[in-house]
Amino acid sequence: MARNAIVTGGTRGIGAAIAKKLKDNGCTVAATYAGNDEAAAKFKEETGINVFKWDVGDYEACRAGVAEVEAAQGPTDILVNNAGITRDGMFHKIGPEQWSQVIRADLDSVFNMTHQVFPGMRERGFGRIVNISSINGQKGQMGQTNYSAAKAGMIGFTRALAQEGAFKGVTVNAVAPGYIATDMVSAMPEEALKKITAQIPVGRLGEADEIGDCVAFLADDNAGFITGAVLTANGGQYIAA
Repeated sequence: MARNAIVTGGTRGIGAAIAKKLKDNGCTVAATYAGNDEAAAKFKEETGINVFKWDVGDYEACRAGVAEVEAAQGPTDILVNNAGITRDGMFHKIGPEQWSQVIRADLDSVFNMTHQVFPGMRERGFGRIVNISSINGQKGQMGQTNYSAAKAGMIGFTRALAQEGAFKGVTVNAVAPGYIATDMVSAMPEEALKKITAQIPVGRLGEADEIGDCVAFLADDNAGFITGAVLTANGGQYIAA
């Protein structure tokens, strides 16, 4: 059955791979973005996926944005909370703004978006919510207290909401990627990339399409018995219990 999906931060990197994978699987997809109009226009031209611009850290913007999307493509069956930012720094050097910016974009956004679609999913008896966390939300990372806290919070959110949605046919799962060969990661200095790769047992960075496959699996109609799960995709770098 064709499904309607929203992917936040869906025009670049991992989000773009997820949006394209869902479209390939027959979904009607809306990809949101925050600021890069040029990248969004290029993505729309290349994929035919509709793009919508709003700040997912703003509750009212999410309410208006989801209403616009649903007016265009119908009720939301699949929500992928992928949008996020980093503002790295050692804890004793970061300020309140660096903390709040990341929590707002990476964690508050999950509430803001999910709150718009969860009631409708419950009423219709079907929903798939997939939250994109991180290896650093599982193990922590020096210089990323804000990001690690936000991504760990996504996992707690996932496990709690899964229990609320299960009997209504709404599954809530998370994917925790390791280091993926996005433009941002690939732009790192060669020596830094070598050090990261040396810590990954499979001996390479992940590919964005591999995360897209993980999400497509969890979003599928046939994944109804999987909820509250955290799917790690990190090449063995961190093996969660």
